Formats: sequence, structure tokens, C-alpha cells
Amino acid sequence: MKTIAYMTGLGVTTVSRALNDAPDIGQATKDRVRLVARQIGYRPNRAGVRLRTGKTNVISLILSTETEALGLTSHIVHGISERLAASPYHLIVTPYSRARDPLDPVRYIVETASADGVIFSRTEPQDRRARYLHEAGFPFATHGRTEMEFAHPFYDFDNAAYAETAVDRLAARGRRTLALLPPPGNLTYAKHMAAGFVRGVERRDLTELPVHGVDIDSDPAAIAAEIRRLMTARRRPDGLVCASAYGAILAIAAAEEAGLVIGRDFDVAVKESFDLMRKFRPQIEVVREDFRAAGVGLAGAVLGAIDGRPAEELQTVETPPPA
Repeated sequence: MKTIAYMTGLGVTTVSRALNDAPDIGQATKDRVRLVARQIGYRPNRAGVRLRTGKTNVISLILSTETEALGLTSHIVHGISERLAASPYHLIVTPYSRARDPLDPVRYIVETASADGVIFSRTEPQDRRARYLHEAGFPFATHGRTEMEFAHPFYDFDNAAYAETAVDRLAARGRRTLALLPPPGNLTYAKHMAAGFVRGVERRDLTELPVHGVDIDSDPAAIAAEIRRLMTARRRPDGLVCASAYGAILAIAAAEEAGLVIGRDFDVAVKESFDLMRKFRPQIEVVREDFRAAGVGLAGAVLGAIDGRPAEELQTVETPPPA
């Protein structure tokens, strides 16, 4: 920092505050200091920063090792990293297995003070992780909402609106008997999606056929078997609403194995972020969910929580485009 101060003609204290994005330092000064820092390859010593400030300058993204395929994780990580690039914070990913207690990685981060803030997903209505972090006074943001009695930062997609939009699009194609391949029932967004699906079906006077015993987290063979059963029944759906792109691919493959043709015998609506589904089958109705924007929003929310902003100011619900 002394070298940067010498090269910029600034004091060491000013350089330090500029590198730490202090609000009382002008943007032009910050840009000048950061440019010189990059040019000379300056990197703060993490251990020294922690000893001096008590902060790690780390945000931890807690991810399940069984996270959905097809790029969901990479898009969220890209969005978070993009937002953090303009801050002194860095991202680390803390993996966990759903076979273990999801509170374990959260408790480890808090007890070891290995991050200044936490981001996690797969929220439940009464989420133990959110309660633990709230009671510990530890900054966090969730990808998804809860139904807790306290406010907390979150970024969510309006899955009720998605399901209702999906029903509308399938109805516009003349589909009258619909089924929903849902998220796991313990997750908050499963409740939202089911409510939107039912609302859309009832509003358009359609018929719902239930999917039994599986969700998008189920074993692929179990999903395929249930979709084959459903699509070969005497009274079968002619439209499927899917909670994930991966689930949609499994459902379409199973229906086609049963001899049905998408676009003729049935249609599918799905949400996705990575512009793949129409390349897989151009007939699919796609509702966009922007995971990169979710990452940007989550990073902004957890940074706001670290700065002490009210949780109510750090809550976003992304609305899908209308049918």
C-alpha cells in the first residue's frame, strides 16, 4: 500500500480506504487506486485483513452436491461473481450433501467465522438455516423465500406466476388436461408453484391429472416410469408443466418412448435460464428464469445485509414474462 500511495500521490490511509470501498472516498480516487493496484499486482493478505478488521472479505455460497444439472449453478455463480467484482469481497463455494444435515455447513461457517456472509438456496417455509443465522446475527441472503416470522434478504422467482403462465400457454395450444411435474414438496417454491398451477387450471376450466410419487429430485428412472404410466393411461394429460429443465427432458423422453409425439399428442411448458430447451425440442413452451440475474441480486442482498441495511430493502421477486 505504501507503493500505491507513492505512485498515486495519496496517503496510505486514503489508499487503504479506497481499496476497501469506503463511502467517503470519491469514485475517481477509488478507480485510480485500483488501477495502480492491478498494475503492480497488489493482493491484500487475507490473514492480515482478518486480524486487523475481524473481516474475511469472503462470501460463502452453500450449494448441494446434487444441484440440478444444465448450468444452473454456473449461471448463479457467474452472477454473484459479477456483482462482487466491484467490491472487496470474494466468493467461495461450500458444498454439502442433501443426505446430511443442511445446517452443518452453515453452523461451520458461523462458528469458524470463515466468511462475512452466506448465500443458500432450497429454502423451506420454516427453514432452520435462516433461523440459526438470524438468531446468530450473521448476514445472509436466500435464493427463495421462507414463511418465517422475521424478515430476511432474499431473491426469488415468482413460481406461482410461472405455473399460471405455463398453464395459459398450454391452453392457448388447445391443451385441456394438464399435469405438473413438481419440485420437492418440502421446499417453499413447491407450494407457490402448485398454487399457481391450480389457479390457472381452475380459471380456464381445465382438468388436472396428478403425478404420483415423484418430483424433479426423484431418481430419473422413477420419473420416467411415472410419466410413462401417466401418458399411456386411458385418460392421459395432453400438457405437462415441468418445474425444471432436467425434469422436462426426462418427461419428454419418457412420453416419446411411449410412442407420443410432442406438438401433436402433447405439449410441455418449462422454465429455464440457459436457452437449451428449444434446441432439444423446438415445440417446447419456455418461460425464462434468469439465474444470472438471481446471482447478481443475491450478492447485492448479502452485501446489503453486511452493511446493516433493513432486510425489507433487500427482497426481490423476479416476475416471469406474461403469456
